Amino acid sequence: MKHQWIGGREVQSKGQALEVINPATEDIIDEVTRGTIDDAGHAVSAARQAFQKWRWIPGAEKAQALHRIASNLRGHQKELATLMTLEGGKPFCENRDEVEWTASCFDYYAEIGRNSRGTSLPPVFEHQVNFTIKEPYGVVAAIIPWNYPLLLLSWKVAPALAAGNTVVIKPSEETPLATLALAEVFAELPPGVVNIVTGFGEEVGEALVRHKGTDLIALTGSVETGKRVAQSCAAEIKKTHLELGGNDPFIVCSDADLEVVTRAACWAAYLNAGQVCTGAKRFYVFDAIADDFTDRVVRFTRSLKLGDGMDPNTDIGPAINLTQLQDVHSRVEEAVRDGARILTGGSRSTIFKKGFFYEPTVMVDVRQEMRLVQTETFGPVLPIMRVRDIDHAIELANDSTYGLGANIYTNNMEWAMKAMERITAGTFWINDPLTDNDAGPFGGMRQTGHSRELGEEGLDEFRETKHVHLDYKQEIKPYWYPYSEYNKR
Repeated sequence: MKHQWIGGREVQSKGQALEVINPATEDIIDEVTRGTIDDAGHAVSAARQAFQKWRWIPGAEKAQALHRIASNLRGHQKELATLMTLEGGKPFCENRDEVEWTASCFDYYAEIGRNSRGTSLPPVFEHQVNFTIKEPYGVVAAIIPWNYPLLLLSWKVAPALAAGNTVVIKPSEETPLATLALAEVFAELPPGVVNIVTGFGEEVGEALVRHKGTDLIALTGSVETGKRVAQSCAAEIKKTHLELGGNDPFIVCSDADLEVVTRAACWAAYLNAGQVCTGAKRFYVFDAIADDFTDRVVRFTRSLKLGDGMDPNTDIGPAINLTQLQDVHSRVEEAVRDGARILTGGSRSTIFKKGFFYEPTVMVDVRQEMRLVQTETFGPVLPIMRVRDIDHAIELANDSTYGLGANIYTNNMEWAMKAMERITAGTFWINDPLTDNDAGPFGGMRQTGHSRELGEEGLDEFRETKHVHLDYKQEIKPYWYPYSEYNKR
């Protein structure tokens, strides 16, 4: 059984065993500790103690440490990708890429963190100097989801460390193994700078949120979970960093290259079995090409291979668990009852005796008010809705409580820029869905959250700004007391 990583070493816990299941085979692949409130408290104490030294480490030394983490990640790429495939189900090639993206994030924050401390400001009077300094919050609790367990960890941990914070990581109970394997990667850091506590969100996660020793809660999760975290932190006015749900629109204009957009749409909808927060969840297609687009998408979807992520021929892996599969299927069934039609897929795969495999699904006659469209469907479903023109597409794209990302395929810059300006979304992709850039901020609007990851904005999420006012000449100011003299001027 795998134990917690606290204070730079593996620590046994009194917690019970927590089974980790391979979603492709339903086999138990390992056990980890079901962490306790005490485990969370020990991790916070270790992080608090380490913070007293880590915050003062020079930027160049922090940068070297983050670069070493990146190098170690690349040195363990195959091992980590295999673990993520076994515990999470994504195809091995996707997880191999995820390890590289994770390493790249640590490299990026090593560089921008070493030189970023504040800014110089113009003074208001002579012989004065004004500047800002950016200071760490202290102990960051990073609560990580299961769909991209290392990448989304790095988007929090790398900038948090670069800013001078220490961290307690709570991985998802579904995918803790690859995160625990990072203990070897983090071992070169001073003890307590990074700690890992496994267990359930309502136990360990809640304990970290409520602990008086945590200064910032960084969560990627559902809107409902984000609301609970925000409510808990409000009592202490504790800083929250919330990346929540998504329901991204994908607009296909009449001038789109159908061969290109067919592949792009399917990849955006089915990547990681549709379990991507920025995955395309609702497709708005111009009437003029809707029939041709739909036919092409159905044919291409039927050509994709569903299977175990360790099979190099697999395109789409399983859902993370049975609950997730059943939730997706209930949404599809409900939409059918309300008039939608399934053109391909639409059920749990019967090819496999075991595993949580859901067929990639294309649906038409979908209406905007359906739950399939209005809420986040975390599965390989591609619902197509016809629109008259770009204004109609923008109107429907904005009919959502979410605002994470949005996509458009067109070479008409007037359509593209009009949609970009009017659609409420934190990221807008034109002719290339889902691509991230370490230097570009990532985050959403409305109920998707209020924070940003990546870029310099992502670093600032983990720092507080202090304004420093310095007068290098001591003198009596004419506007001080007594006012009787000041008013004579």
